Amino acid sequence: MDRLTLALWAVNMADAPASLEAVAARVEAKLAEAAAADAAILVLPELWCEQWLPLAPPDLPETGEIAWMGRAAAWLLERLAPLPARYDVALLAGSLPAETDAGWVNRAHLLLPEGRVATQDKLCLTPSERDPEAWTMVPGDTLRIVTWRGLRLAMPICLDIEQPALAAVLQPLDLDLVLVPSMTAQASGQARVTSCAKARAVELLATVATVGCIGSTALSAPRPNVGGAAVYLPCEPALGHTGVAVEALWAARADGPGPLVLARDLPIAAIRALRHGAAEVWPGPWSAAHVRVDGR
Repeated sequence: MDRLTLALWAVNMADAPASLEAVAARVEAKLAEAAAADAAILVLPELWCEQWLPLAPPDLPETGEIAWMGRAAAWLLERLAPLPARYDVALLAGSLPAETDAGWVNRAHLLLPEGRVATQDKLCLTPSERDPEAWTMVPGDTLRIVTWRGLRLAMPICLDIEQPALAAVLQPLDLDLVLVPSMTAQASGQARVTSCAKARAVELLATVATVGCIGSTALSAPRPNVGGAAVYLPCEPALGHTGVAVEALWAARADGPGPLVLARDLPIAAIRALRHGAAEVWPGPWSAAHVRVDGR
């Protein structure tokens, strides 16, 4: 795959669905829209399943939200499974709760048109995700690399992309694409995710895309989201210097299901060539193992 078009759906959390069947229909409509734009992958945000909480039992305690959303997510993933083949568009269905022997994880699901499903559990959890009086999730311990149609890609989730230690793990992996589903309540959180995503594009000499939720979930206690979508490239002269392919950010609200942001004709093969020796100054995967700290 020499060039790639991405479709990034900034889900509007305020647009509560009438049913889980309506959720599946919305995703299919966005897949059809992505296919019409010749997109190869449709990416949804982190934990966008909070949008469905108005469908949950009215007396559901906060500690029961993860289990309810996890059951709903399992139902939805079954309904979505045949759609990537129908539209020939891979679907990164954001991240959703999944139950494991260790507990509930925040798991990204990549459904490929060939029928394969690749998953990634969030590695670095936020305080609210670890809160024993709320969701009590557990972190993942494995970084999965997916090879598909000549691409090598990874799917770190939100706070994962902000961790320098993970960036060091990613650097030698020869990645073409990093997809980052996110959910941030304020512009500060979105700024952290996007700033670090751009840094990873420079450090990895790869394309990095992020998409987050917008709007407030339709519950009695507001749960705001400030998000949008962005795609970053390495800051190279051949790529336009700035490293910005698309930025549609800082949206706090929207009408309808939320915008589908397209990043067209991303030059994957050209970036790979830069990474393999043609970059301006990039030294390749670089280790600081030889660096000594003086004055500690």
